Amino acid sequence: MGGSQAAGDQELIMANIVMYATGTCPYCVNAERLLRSKGVTEIEKIRVDLDPAKRAEMMEKTGRRTVPQIFIGSRHIGGFDDLYALDVAGSLEPLLTAQATT
Repeated sequence: MGGSQAAGDQELIMANIVMYATGTCPYCVNAERLLRSKGVTEIEKIRVDLDPAKRAEMMEKTGRRTVPQIFIGSRHIGGFDDLYALDVAGSLEPLLTAQATT
């Protein structure tokens, strides 16, 4: 695996991101843009406009009808406004990364 690391170095591992979205939602685009600006390279997008069963799944998991609905790891963040508020508070980046010693 890659180069050697000095003792005590840590590797940052990006959390799993799941976003329930539609193809035409500007808030979904903004949420994806914000996440990408934080270094997120992979977002599992679940298109609820293409699959009514996925919309029902989203509503059951979140209690909400609107998109986006964003999960970081197993934590439900909420929509774009919630994601943005976490970023402004300085709480988003710690959620996005987990430290793993190698």
